[in-house]
Amino acid sequence: MPGANSLFEPSVAEATNAATGGEKTESAQLLSVHDVAELLQVPVSWVYGHTRDRCPDRIPGFRLGKYWRFDEADVLAWIQRRRVEMRRDSFVSEYNGTR
Repeated sequence: MPGANSLFEPSVAEATNAATGGEKTESAQLLSVHDVAELLQVPVSWVYGHTRDRCPDRIPGFRLGKYWRFDEADVLAWIQRRRVEMRRDSFVSEYNGTR
């Protein structure tokens, strides 16, 4: 029955639409651990370390079986947040004379 699955499972388009809050994601790209390591210019082991639950500043990603995948936009937003936090922390330490 062609439409039977749509009653119980959302289509890929519906799931994408729900996950993005209705925003269009034409260039949504999933990255592998190696892609993220290359983007950040760090070792693959560093990326794996930042996927662990105990890491205070986890890289946003998810597991597909045994493989980690990362949404490119989420990783870029994570990088931007880190930059802002580093600038703020640097400013506070300069202001307090602790640097």
